[in-house]
Amino acid sequence: QGDIDAVIDLAERPGIILVTFGDMMRVPGNKSSLQEARSRGADVRIAYSPLDAVEIARQNPEKEVVFLGIGFETTAPAVAISAEKAQQEGVKNYSVLTLHKVVPPALEVIFADPDIKVNGLICPGHVSIVIGLERYTQLAQKYHQPCVVTGFETLDILEGIVMLLQQIRQGQARAEIQYKRVVRPEGNLVAQETLKKVFTTVGARWRGLGFIEDSGLEFNQEYEEMDARKKFAIPEYEDIPIKGCACGDVLTGRITPHECRLFSRACTPINPIGPCMVSHEGACAAYYRYKIS
Repeated sequence: QGDIDAVIDLAERPGIILVTFGDMMRVPGNKSSLQEARSRGADVRIAYSPLDAVEIARQNPEKEVVFLGIGFETTAPAVAISAEKAQQEGVKNYSVLTLHKVVPPALEVIFADPDIKVNGLICPGHVSIVIGLERYTQLAQKYHQPCVVTGFETLDILEGIVMLLQQIRQGQARAEIQYKRVVRPEGNLVAQETLKKVFTTVGARWRGLGFIEDSGLEFNQEYEEMDARKKFAIPEYEDIPIKGCACGDVLTGRITPHECRLFSRACTPINPIGPCMVSHEGACAAYYRYKIS
């Protein structure tokens, strides 16, 4: 929530145009959301690509245009490319508020926690397009847990589960790719190099997992002029626990959505309390939509 509060702080400043992906509009901070900030007069715009934000900056030289850099290794390369483009073309009024996360350090925290009972991991297909198989192989070997990179269709997921069960039955633990039509073992080397060129890893806060070392991305020294947090001296905001919200436990698999006291009562897709209900891909939203009992 503290990160969203920082975004809203920036969006409501005079002369700022904040550009974001549409699914961030309803994500709640401690007291508000970007959607509510826009209703109060903040200039918040939705874009499908960070390059759209660079163009908005070019068209509005009298304004400061800030793109909300959110997501994992899937979206971070496009943000890196937008920073390169803005720097090369001298678009000085463009910057990025980077809230990007990288997946493997969070998975390691989950595997290392004795209270989280994991028998195998369905690895995210889109992230794996970029990072490949190596980090999952390291995790599988270190924690003796099978990992399968899986696609998003029904048959993909079912086959991924079968592959996990076969490993478990045979007492094996390795990383495999079910999503072979898209994911390569080496990943996308161009995207990996772009990330290394523009970003550096830093510690970051995760909801439900706390602070994780080397799990966030921020601009390196060559691109720090693009860092909106430094450019506008955005303060750090604390995460204030929401009474009754169990998103952290849902995210880590400790409980199912039904075990959260707010689920389908105070927390619904129309009035989401936590991120698991905001995104249509969230566990709580899926349980609610498909009436999973």
